[in-house]
Amino acid sequence: MNPTTSRRLRANALLLLASAIWGFAFVAQRVGAESIDAFTFNTVRFAMGAAVLVPVVWWLDRRRRVPAMIRAQATRAALVPGLISGALLAVAVGMQQYAMSYTTAGNAAFITGLYMVFVPLVAAFRGHRSSWTTIVGIGLALVGLYFLAIGDDFQIGFGDAIVLASAFVWTAQILVIEHYSRRLSALRFSISQFAWCAVLSAPAALLLDPRPFAGLGEGIVPLLYGGLISVGIAYTLQVIGQRDALASHAALIMSAESVFGALGGALLLGENMGPRGYFGAALMAAGIALTQWRMDVSHPPPANRRGAVRSLT
Repeated sequence: MNPTTSRRLRANALLLLASAIWGFAFVAQRVGAESIDAFTFNTVRFAMGAAVLVPVVWWLDRRRRVPAMIRAQATRAALVPGLISGALLAVAVGMQQYAMSYTTAGNAAFITGLYMVFVPLVAAFRGHRSSWTTIVGIGLALVGLYFLAIGDDFQIGFGDAIVLASAFVWTAQILVIEHYSRRLSALRFSISQFAWCAVLSAPAALLLDPRPFAGLGEGIVPLLYGGLISVGIAYTLQVIGQRDALASHAALIMSAESVFGALGGALLLGENMGPRGYFGAALMAAGIALTQWRMDVSHPPPANRRGAVRSLT
């Protein structure tokens, strides 16, 4: 096996592990919603996520001997873009976490995954030519959404509707990341948006949560998973993995997050979508994969909802 192939296999394995961690994070969010209110949960977990990335950036800067002036410039450059992206992130995760009390981890995972479909759809409206795989993929995903979340009476469940609305906000956040990430330090941008998300979620917790900052002890396990492992560790795996992975492979592997979310819900929470739901989920997974299938490998994949995807620091 040549070195390039070996590096790509390793990178793909890291991205697959990150996708699995993110998928099972829907289980953590579902469990966390039982004891911790939505904005409280997000305030704490994104503060944890930002904090765990700080030593990673420090270690990388020290390893590369980055001058202090360059470090300061890179940090300042990420502040305002991080605020914009973090504000959208706060809205998206707030809606998603609130919805977790009214839907299943599996449904939330697949419906949230529609952001991978909406991004090329928005690009098409902006004049970018879409491939036939993108068009078919969008159609499959929408039909899958019908079978997964919309009943015979053409009504969508309350929680599913909120998650669907959050997918549009995720799309806007991704487009912001696409705009800024090419000229920013990826990890500093992530720290900035995660920190701003925590800062903006805190007053929302005080104003909107029935029991602000209560239940943290009861929900410590999902908090630790959601903050340290899902946000901190998995994002770092993504950044490392995308150094060597082909862009098309990376996008497809990260779209497996939805499948892992449904698997986690079934294994750990005993969720059962039923034949109709599983059929819809399969269509959505196929549609999400198709929208990424013919991506030009000379270009990076769409930044996913975890953060920017460009440089290591």
